[in-house]
Amino acid sequence: MSLTAAPLAPPLRSPVAHPLAWLLALALAHVLVRVAVSPALKWDEAEQMLWSQQLALGYGAQPPLYTWLQWGVNQLVGPSVLALSLLKHALLALTYALMWLAARELLDERGAWWASASMMLLPTLGWYSVRDHTHTILVTAMACGAWWLLLRLVRRPRPLDFAALGLVCGLGMLAKYSFALVAGAMLLAALSEPRARRALLSRGWWWAPLVGLLVVGPHLVWLLSHLHEATVGTLDKMEIQAASGPLKGARHLLQGLAGTLLLFALFALWAFRGACWRAPLQPVAPWAQRVFVRYLALVLAALLAMVLAGVTEFKGRWLLPLLCVVPLAAFAARPELRRHPRAGRYTGAVVAMALLILLAAGVRPWFSGLRGEVDELNHPAAELGAALSAAGYDGRGPIIAADHMMAGLLRTRFPQAPVQSCSAREGDLPACVAGHVARARAAGQGWLLVSRADRLEPGWWAQATARLPAPAPVRAIELPFRMVRAGTAPAHYQYLWQPPQAPR
Repeated sequence: MSLTAAPLAPPLRSPVAHPLAWLLALALAHVLVRVAVSPALKWDEAEQMLWSQQLALGYGAQPPLYTWLQWGVNQLVGPSVLALSLLKHALLALTYALMWLAARELLDERGAWWASASMMLLPTLGWYSVRDHTHTILVTAMACGAWWLLLRLVRRPRPLDFAALGLVCGLGMLAKYSFALVAGAMLLAALSEPRARRALLSRGWWWAPLVGLLVVGPHLVWLLSHLHEATVGTLDKMEIQAASGPLKGARHLLQGLAGTLLLFALFALWAFRGACWRAPLQPVAPWAQRVFVRYLALVLAALLAMVLAGVTEFKGRWLLPLLCVVPLAAFAARPELRRHPRAGRYTGAVVAMALLILLAAGVRPWFSGLRGEVDELNHPAAELGAALSAAGYDGRGPIIAADHMMAGLLRTRFPQAPVQSCSAREGDLPACVAGHVARARAAGQGWLLVSRADRLEPGWWAQATARLPAPAPVRAIELPFRMVRAGTAPAHYQYLWQPPQAPR
């Protein structure tokens, strides 16, 4: 079957009718909903507010690209919920758009729309990325971009596209280190297919590794000198257990695979029924189907090798960039589904899911509050900022918070203040606080210590003030949570504000 077969329906003439226009509208709706819902922050949002105060070649266990982008958006609109939401939903829109472009290399407009929009049925992308993910969104976008450029190169190899593929792969590595598995499996799968191999080894192929190395090189130098810092967090999350690992790891891997793909499979079975498996496969591009199958086999083999090595934890967000191509592979294997009499039902179901996710994003703090389970978004961020200002805080002195959630939240309230977090989990707590206080005093600034009761480490205040000479008394702020049912206990915060000292 020709890769350039005529579309099943007349071409779309109005830009408003184009699916990408509706994608942009959905992204803007999510931005508006997030800004309207709460000025408080989720875990990854607070982390980005903290890290994006300055540019660096690395940020602990995470590569730097997302934080660089967040820093740039902050320069435009200020460190705020708006900045966080603009970047996240721009990258989510980019993810869907790049998969649409990848699918258009093989399918008509309906098939491409299905392949792209069906990623919304992968819960890690469709819901959890809306809820609170950062680096996962970026690396998935780069995985979709790599698939687009790979399929484009096989159809028509050009030096410019090789350079673009190298750029995307370099950015993928700067998004999340797990992109190495995506790129490696893609390369091996493509080189195993004669048509793809000829294209990838054609004139100008060397642009891809050259550009990729140029992009990732500076961070690689940093990584080699910070290897423990960059890997210890991830290794802890993987929970490697050599003795009991394989059984536990296999169970968690199956749960992760099911959690990623089951909803998409159920929607497809509900809409197309036996057409999903009864007829013989007639892939739109046999060579591409072989690449997809071999890629997924390589990914599965790598995951099984990790299980045998004792890895026991497989989070859905780790699997997402590896498996985001599954809807495209499925619809490329069954192009006849585009003519199925129930095709409209599948389209309607995906649209309904998109609207349901938007609604859920808007009501989630109210839903948590009604259940009596206070969510991060129920914290009274604006009221806390106003209370600290009323207590004398000048909005410029360094803020030293007991956890990164409080630090990130207060940066959105006081964007002119440098914000840090100090905790026993991160190292020497007394030395951390004393160091920041000493620098503030040397600069003639006041300083603010602050904590929240629901995330306060035992003995934090005693350790935080242990090396401070005659600190002011610790005071408390009690504020009602937002969007919670009557009778919910209020939020408790403690702070110590030391105004600038007059010169002697």
